[in-house]
Amino acid sequence: MNFIYPENEIVRNEKRCNLCRVCDTQCSYGAHEFDEQSGQLNSDDRKCVNCQRCVVLCKQMALKIVPSGNKYKENYNWREQTIKEIFRQADSGGVLLSGMGNPGDFKVYFDKIVLNASQVTNPSIDPLREPMETRVSLGALPRDIERDGKGQLVNNLPPRINLSMPVMFAAMSYGSISLNAHKSLAAAAQEMGVLYNTGEGGLHGDMYSYGGNTVVQVASGRFGVHPDYLRSGVAIEIKMGQGAKPGIGGHLPGTKIVGDISLTRMISEGSDAISPAPHHDIYSIEDLRQLIYSLKEATGYTKPIIVKVAAVNNIAAIASGIARSGADIIALDGFRGGTGAAPTRIRDNVGIPVELALASIDRILRDEGIRNNVSIIVGGSIRSSSDVVKAVALGADSVYIGTAALIAMGCHLCRSCYTGKCNWGIATQIPELTKRLKPSVAQKRLVNLLTGWKHEIEEMMGGMGINSIESLKGNRLMLRGVGLSERELEVLGIKHAGE
Repeated sequence: MNFIYPENEIVRNEKRCNLCRVCDTQCSYGAHEFDEQSGQLNSDDRKCVNCQRCVVLCKQMALKIVPSGNKYKENYNWREQTIKEIFRQADSGGVLLSGMGNPGDFKVYFDKIVLNASQVTNPSIDPLREPMETRVSLGALPRDIERDGKGQLVNNLPPRINLSMPVMFAAMSYGSISLNAHKSLAAAAQEMGVLYNTGEGGLHGDMYSYGGNTVVQVASGRFGVHPDYLRSGVAIEIKMGQGAKPGIGGHLPGTKIVGDISLTRMISEGSDAISPAPHHDIYSIEDLRQLIYSLKEATGYTKPIIVKVAAVNNIAAIASGIARSGADIIALDGFRGGTGAAPTRIRDNVGIPVELALASIDRILRDEGIRNNVSIIVGGSIRSSSDVVKAVALGADSVYIGTAALIAMGCHLCRSCYTGKCNWGIATQIPELTKRLKPSVAQKRLVNLLTGWKHEIEEMMGGMGINSIESLKGNRLMLRGVGLSERELEVLGIKHAGE
């Protein structure tokens, strides 16, 4: 007995359908099936995850996916989603898993913040006719200016990351996403002069040529970590946590540990890749400092070290410790950050909005006089160029985008990444599915996205009378809140609209 009625209903227009069977051949979940005897296409709504693959590819526009409309008796305390989750656990006895970020009805602070604009006294700048500087440089800054015996400036800058715009592709491991997806991200990063992040799964041999645009990650499982890997990128990121599952380790099922993934991660085929929740050699800031300097030693002090943490309640104090530990960059990930798979209860109930965490970190580092010790990268549902601009004004040096990049490549947020059956060839390792994602096409779409964002960032900066992204960093005077409480405005460090 199946207690759960399907959420989606496949609607087929029989008058338009010409039985081309694209829907049947393209659905990895088996929601469409061709009956040879009757010569008809049938649908199984129970198997539909609403990935929209069949809808997009149907040239006759004979398909659409709509909500099934079935509703449980209304109860504010026992909502339909809660009841369905209890049914699922009663069936399986397992932990509920979910893909992508927190979908809850929480306030999106970026949407409650508006930008200032120039009028008479501070003229705006036309980005089409005047130069606009979107380049950023990430890393620690020296405390003092040094000069040699002839009075010439001495270059005492620590290793840094240089970006053409304040956007990077977030960490997504080979294994959680396909090699074609990794190639698309790397090639787009190279073309746009930004970086992509390997995630915690190591680096496939074909990807070393993109080293000049690569951030290599070191997570608690140390999968795929070896000296050549550490030296291959322009920066090393220590993953302490991520926004979708703070305090929780990683888990890639053994069914995905096949072929090159096994070789890249340096573990046996078919074995689960489990990253422990903590790094078992890090239980204090002093321990973190030791790993930071071990990685710097291993790479001859030529790579900036990033420490990635999830946005949690005491994140400002944690960031202060990280800034003193020798890290060059802090990567902050909010609770709406995406993931291939996370325990549903953790994803939906742990962590805080990244906007509040970012503002708190920037403030404490400035108050303690150590803001120049580190740069800040922020991620966790950066959805548009306006989110980028607002994040920079709240104190970020750059942002990570993950889900937005996947959507640009074709992801429709069906939230079924953990099944490994991604119809778009992104979050899967099944050969007949991975080949659906053409790296050249996906690369072009990613480049188009960042190109459009770059133009919009320049336009917004020009409208504020600012011609350099550095002039916007931490400039909260350019922000105003709408419909926020006094306490929220205080944490964000901005005034209410009209003030």
